[in-house]
Amino acid sequence: MRIRLQVFIVLALAGSLLPLHADEKAATKENSRYEMRGDHDPNGIGKFYMGREIAYVMGFAGASWLERSNREEEERITLLIRSLNLKPGQVVADIGAGSGVISFLMAEQVLPDGKVMAVDVQQEMLDRLKKFSETLGVTNVVPVKGTQTSTGLEPGSIDLAIMVDVYHEFEFPYEMMQDISKALKPGGRLVFVEYRKEDPLVPIKEVHKMTQAQVRKEIEQPEFDLHWSETVHLLPRQHVIIFQKGPAGSPLKAVDEPGK
Repeated sequence: MRIRLQVFIVLALAGSLLPLHADEKAATKENSRYEMRGDHDPNGIGKFYMGREIAYVMGFAGASWLERSNREEEERITLLIRSLNLKPGQVVADIGAGSGVISFLMAEQVLPDGKVMAVDVQQEMLDRLKKFSETLGVTNVVPVKGTQTSTGLEPGSIDLAIMVDVYHEFEFPYEMMQDISKALKPGGRLVFVEYRKEDPLVPIKEVHKMTQAQVRKEIEQPEFDLHWSETVHLLPRQHVIIFQKGPAGSPLKAVDEPGK
């Protein structure tokens, strides 16, 4: 009995030294991708990704802030839409669409045959968006219920995806970027609009800002197949950072406001 027990222990120890299988490696990688810290910004969730703390999601109660009357003055969102150079017939994804302010502005640009896939994880936001669609008579904005790790978009279906002050709130940014990359068509564009953390005068909580360098660090991981294309410097408070799916080409120079 003692001999058998010794053999069992030796085999068990040997098994623990065997190389990890692919799924075990993936699990180990997943566990090391994010870090939880007790000492963190009270406006963040205490979860860190590539050195950045993830912010709390703005809930349905914040819908009125998205729809505030002075948003155009503060953020120049119509200028943002013009800078995207949308074309009729394109399929565009507004990820983290909220109640649809950005979605409706883009919807007109892709008529007559294009559409906007308005993705959000909160059903209350999508219900509000649908009600606005009916009130405004907009028929080419499609509500899509996403999850914390998936947009719910079909692979290879999107010409352009945009996230306006959204990405920094993703609880699982790596998994979401995998999903978004799959949803983009070859050559499709991915647009990040984030408050500039480089500028201390931007009146937004720090955990809700991102530097351009941090955005590029997180998005230019090889597995996403996304390459920086240009940064548009038109908005008073936000970066507009654009990536393209597929082989890296010659990056376009940053676009500045005329006369700036």
